[in-house]
Amino acid sequence: MEFIVNHLDLSLFAVLVTVGYAAGTFAERRHYASILSRERAQRQFQVMNAEAYFAEGRVKNSFMVSGSAVISIDYFKRLLAILRNIFGGRVKAYESLVDRARREAILRMKEEALTRGADMVVNLRLETAAIGNAANRRGRIGSVEVLAYGTAVTLNKT
Repeated sequence: MEFIVNHLDLSLFAVLVTVGYAAGTFAERRHYASILSRERAQRQFQVMNAEAYFAEGRVKNSFMVSGSAVISIDYFKRLLAILRNIFGGRVKAYESLVDRARREAILRMKEEALTRGADMVVNLRLETAAIGNAANRRGRIGSVEVLAYGTAVTLNKT
C-alpha cells in the first residue's frame, strides 16, 4: 500500500492502461459479434469481385451501391503497435482494425443493396485510407476508413 501511495503517478498510469485495455477489448469483441451475426443473416446474398456477364434481358436493373466504415484503434493497442514497430514483427492490432473496417464496409454495402431490392452485387471494389491527426506523421495510424462499392443487380425473375 505504501508503494502505491509513494508512486501514485505510476499506479494511476497502470490503472488507466488496464481500464483502457479492458474497454477496448470489450468494444472490439462486441463489434466482432455484431459483424458475425449480420454476416450470417446475409450469407445467401452474393457479392463477387469479378465482372459478371448476363444473358440479354436477364438484368432488370443495375445501380451502384457503397458502404463506408471508419474504425479507430484504441490507445492500448496503439501503444502495443508502437512497441511492435520498434522490435519488428506482425502488428496484430492493426490487422484486426483493418479486418473489422473491411467487413463492416462490405456489410453496409450489402445492406444498401438489399434495401434497394438487389439480387446480388458484382464487381466489388475496396478502397482503404488511413485518417486522423497522426495518419501522415511518423507512420502512425489514427483511424482506418474502408469504402466498399460495386454494381448491384436486380434480375428478371421470368
